Amino acid sequence: MIIIPAIDLKQGKCVRLRQGKMESSMIFNEDPSAQARLWEDAGARRVHVVDLDGSVSGRPANFETIRDIVGAIRVPVQLGGGIRGEDVIRMYLDVGVDRVILGTMAAKDPERVLDFLGKFPGKIAVGIDAREGRVAVQGWTEETHVKASDLARRFDSAGAAAFIYTDISRDGMMAGPNIGATREFARGLSTPVILSGGVSTIDDVQAALALEKHGVNGIIIGRALYEGRINLGEAIKLAEERNAR
Repeated sequence: MIIIPAIDLKQGKCVRLRQGKMESSMIFNEDPSAQARLWEDAGARRVHVVDLDGSVSGRPANFETIRDIVGAIRVPVQLGGGIRGEDVIRMYLDVGVDRVILGTMAAKDPERVLDFLGKFPGKIAVGIDAREGRVAVQGWTEETHVKASDLARRFDSAGAAAFIYTDISRDGMMAGPNIGATREFARGLSTPVILSGGVSTIDDVQAALALEKHGVNGIIIGRALYEGRINLGEAIKLAEERNAR
């Protein structure tokens, strides 16, 4: 189980949103590479980056900033947002991104994603963002009738590096993660699950760590780190202590 700090990019700056709403963005750092170094120095073993502009537009919008982040740190970077084609996947992998996250495409064109999973083994995570159990796409601006668990099962044996499960209703709201929904989502899957959305206190981290027995092996934390509600080093120490048991 690892703790993964998040960097959300909008117009080249590090921001956080509430429930994925672009109009609710708050700038936390105008130098995302410096922010990534801070997380690495605090002990992060992986950094989660999202191109928010790309999520909405469907194409890369912060490429130079992402390239700079990758070059600024030694730990792996996982990236989502605006990744819709093989050429974009290759572009990001070529500049050193460790794994790319396919979300909208997974819901809208699953056969194509299955093809990419075969072409890029271990390099693709499937992002499943849900509100009340139903998948949302296009930077959370569009909801579908697809159940998150059904979509996950479609990719479970296809070689995805991980599922990144985000409960949209909790994201950025500092209301705590949806432990029950995440547990139900992860149950029965063979692919590791990374929890995202709502982790706002060290007690939330403790609660999420208990999901390891259900197949959750990572916790993404965003806004709570930037607002000082969670100390990244303390959260990492908790995870490491659990791993050592």
